[in-house]
Amino acid sequence: MKFNTTNPATEQVIAEYEIMDRTAVDEKVARARKAFESWKETDIGERTRLARKLGRMLMKKKQQLAESITEEMGKPVRQSLSEVEKCASICEYFSRNAKKFLRDEHVKTEFAKSYVSFQPLGVVGSIMPWNFPASQIIRFAVPSMIAGNVQIVKPSSTTPNSGGLLIEQLFKDCKFPEDVFQAVIGNPTTGTALVESKVNAVSLTGSTEAGSKVAQLAMKDLKKVVLELGGSDPFIVLGDADMDKAIEGAIAGRFMNCGQSCTAAKRFIVLREISGIFTEKFIERTKGLKVGDPADMSTDMGPLVREEQRKKIEEQLAASINQGAKLLLGGKRMPGSGYFFEPTAISATNDMTACREEAFGPLAPIITAGSEEEAIRIANDTEYGLGASIWTSDRERGEQMAKKINAGCVFVNKNVRSDIRLPFGGTRKSGIGRELNRHGIIEMTNIKSIIIN
Repeated sequence: MKFNTTNPATEQVIAEYEIMDRTAVDEKVARARKAFESWKETDIGERTRLARKLGRMLMKKKQQLAESITEEMGKPVRQSLSEVEKCASICEYFSRNAKKFLRDEHVKTEFAKSYVSFQPLGVVGSIMPWNFPASQIIRFAVPSMIAGNVQIVKPSSTTPNSGGLLIEQLFKDCKFPEDVFQAVIGNPTTGTALVESKVNAVSLTGSTEAGSKVAQLAMKDLKKVVLELGGSDPFIVLGDADMDKAIEGAIAGRFMNCGQSCTAAKRFIVLREISGIFTEKFIERTKGLKVGDPADMSTDMGPLVREEQRKKIEEQLAASINQGAKLLLGGKRMPGSGYFFEPTAISATNDMTACREEAFGPLAPIITAGSEEEAIRIANDTEYGLGASIWTSDRERGEQMAKKINAGCVFVNKNVRSDIRLPFGGTRKSGIGRELNRHGIIEMTNIKSIIIN
């Protein structure tokens, strides 16, 4: 069986791929298991050297990889270039810090010697998304690989080239040992085969529904899982916020990547005293966004990734309006080819569909709160718990509020984003486990206590 990839800006077919079946997946896993036996014994200095080399290779091939990202999923090329640069910085960060992160931790006890050792798990299978096809893979695979694991990645069928084959080739170009990193190409049945194969652990970034299914499959064999899932991140604006900075943050937080990000600002919770001016400025600034050809460096927002995604946003918008939301801006698909949709804003309440579900597109619900306490209550009234941002000129006030928000990360006067130096992940239906930082590299190790009496 085969499948095609399509350019979401033109609706033209890009390429055709064979779907790898269970037999093909099992063969890859068998090769990976063999590669692990020597890779786990490779000195960490050599592993970090290769990771640093991969970072340099990513920068060398930056334009090619960025153009492939843009072609396959519609991200404006300016943002695609930034994504590849972030991949390179991940390689550099873990190359510099991994040895320290993985150092044995000696614990003083009554025994002659006791310490904690961090040892690789084996073959790690991952299922990765289309919205950040390169960086999602690199931020999982590089620290896991430095820790001594080998990787098999199943990229999204939307982005098999930028999210799989090109990265696999970069590993080869950097002279990594054979089969330390492999890509498997296919559809959800390929992903199921990978999870059910003889991998030792599974990492998935995707929807909450996909994460639940993968976790159930992995638990049949009690495999370790790390899940980075959906979100409905609140963006809280208090009365003393710097309005211009808050508006710029709101625009970037909602419309970057056409709103197709787990960490996008998805619910704007604004104190009543400033809701009018915030809404006015938000709409004015949104009108100035350049929507169009993602290959143009001046484009701010490209198309949605596929027609199904556009229909979903239309359905969430229509349901919210039926529930009483007021359309403030946009609300329509754009004429011509491509899966374009106007940047859209609505006045809403937190019980509406656009707020209860994850709106993965350029739809911005603006909610009015009567007090700081009500803003916190609204922010926490969700099944998700990935990120949140709070905007206020009183940093101490913002910090106290941040402690009350149920989320994996909270930013004050800054948009939610992953930072290599800090652990990233969610709570509740937004995921299990952490990526990045020391916590991310340790997630894919056996945390072993060794005691000498």
